Amino acid sequence: MTQLSDTQALILSAAAQRPERIALPLPESLRGGAAAKVVGAMIAKGLLQEVDADLRKGEPLWRETGDGHGTTLVATDAGLVAIGIEPEEPHTAPVGTTDAPTEGPAPETPAEPDAAPKARTLREGTKQATLISMLRAPDGATIEEIMAATGWQSHTVRGAMAGALKKKLGLEVTSEKVEGRGRVYRLA
Repeated sequence: MTQLSDTQALILSAAAQRPERIALPLPESLRGGAAAKVVGAMIAKGLLQEVDADLRKGEPLWRETGDGHGTTLVATDAGLVAIGIEPEEPHTAPVGTTDAPTEGPAPETPAEPDAAPKARTLREGTKQATLISMLRAPDGATIEEIMAATGWQSHTVRGAMAGALKKKLGLEVTSEKVEGRGRVYRLA
């Protein structure tokens, strides 16, 4: 599994929750040369990719290309897998992606407004699977226990519970104060 820094995990977690997996805006603390260095490393690892920004849709701009156009950043399937999220289906690159095939028409996908969302498959051995098993245990888990088991920072644990578990997987996370342990989290 790809080793991620806290900043890289935060960027990918935020992108996974946004339409079109757009990774912008970056965290407030990441600016200038530091942002370029982190993003460059993530592109090199295949976790992010630059795509043409559709300014008419209001997509955020990563950089200008000099010809009146710009690019934005999008999380790849590999980026989602790196944070323990199994992509629902292969992500087709948006129009204007620099490495997308340009020949032939795009495949037609019929609109199914009443179709149920596809169930995400959870890969064993991931940090997200560890988090879920800890929360499913009868005694639940505290933030500190989850941090020790996953190596995550407290804000990453909270983000995973609010984003990946609640929003993406639809799991209900409950919490209560337990004397002697503090706040304990469980899956309902």
